[in-house]
Amino acid sequence: ADTWGWRGYFAIHTWIATKKNGEQQYTVYDVVGWRGKRNQPVLRIATDIPDRYWYGEMPELIMEHRGEGLDGLIDKIDKAARSYPWPTSYKAYPGPNSNTFTGWVALKVPELKLRLPFNAIGRNYAKKGLSEAHSNQ
Repeated sequence: ADTWGWRGYFAIHTWIATKKNGEQQYTVYDVVGWRGKRNQPVLRIATDIPDRYWYGEMPELIMEHRGEGLDGLIDKIDKAARSYPWPTSYKAYPGPNSNTFTGWVALKVPELKLRLPFNAIGRNYAKKGLSEAHSNQ
């Protein structure tokens, strides 16, 4: 969905929602900066509505996988989300932010084949951070 306020003119906010076969509710994975200002982790993993409006903005589906045999993929998404290296840090630009989180999961789970759009500012922050960390070793 477009980000909140004036930022929505050029940036989007992304999140991930999953539901295994037989489950009744979705698990939503997202990163939101205001949580950090309240001394909470910015990363949240919770049962939630997958396609709710984001501060009045209608969400747009970027990627979808449906059908049987996806529970293993969902397990990989969950593992990647829980290994996110910035669960308490948030910076709108250049990151880490909500798109950094989604980009991180896409890096860790390449079979998702998820490519975030250009206006997902912060999407490459994790990739850059990992390559810099490896070059400093």
